[in-house]
Amino acid sequence: MYQPAAFVEDRPEVLHDLIRTQPLGLLVSAGSQGLIADSIPFLMYPDEGEFGTLRAHLARANPHAAALRDVDDCLVAFTGPQGYITPSWYAAKAEHGKVVPTWNYAAVHAWGAPRVIDDAAWVRRLVGDLTQSQEAGRAAPWAVEDAPADFIETMLRAIVGVEIPIRRIEGKFKMSQNRAMPDRAGVVDGLRADGALREPLAALVALRGDVPGN
Repeated sequence: MYQPAAFVEDRPEVLHDLIRTQPLGLLVSAGSQGLIADSIPFLMYPDEGEFGTLRAHLARANPHAAALRDVDDCLVAFTGPQGYITPSWYAAKAEHGKVVPTWNYAAVHAWGAPRVIDDAAWVRRLVGDLTQSQEAGRAAPWAVEDAPADFIETMLRAIVGVEIPIRRIEGKFKMSQNRAMPDRAGVVDGLRADGALREPLAALVALRGDVPGN
């Protein structure tokens, strides 16, 4: 991805954390069928491999599952908080008016050689891990064991596992770091004035831009 110096993020723990909190990744591969892409939730195993390992599952009937068996590389793209930034929030607008809109976002791209896994026990563990990762914070968490065993076995036969040891990973956090401090502060205030849904992006702009009082 295009990475101006101000927006580069290369700390593994930060990149892994975005994947953990925003697990829906866009899996992209290019083989004999051409480019194929699917949005699927991933789990990050940060201590496995040089840069961590991604695991997920696909429907056995999904053509992408077959295509992954024949490729040596794939890309998974994860996106964090993002949104439109109006120049009306910049202090520079009142000073000289030489401002334009932009879009702030956080993104992590990970590459690796995919492995399609048919082992039932492996897939069962993955489904359990993925379920627990999403249910753990709930007051009454659902577990795979809550469903009838024969039903779960039928469902598991319909999917295959995917494992991607990461060989390369890049991060970009475009959060107004290239703007002067008054402009960064204006972006934080503007986002928060837009409502609670914009708070995750506002918090990242404040953090990345060292905005005082935030």
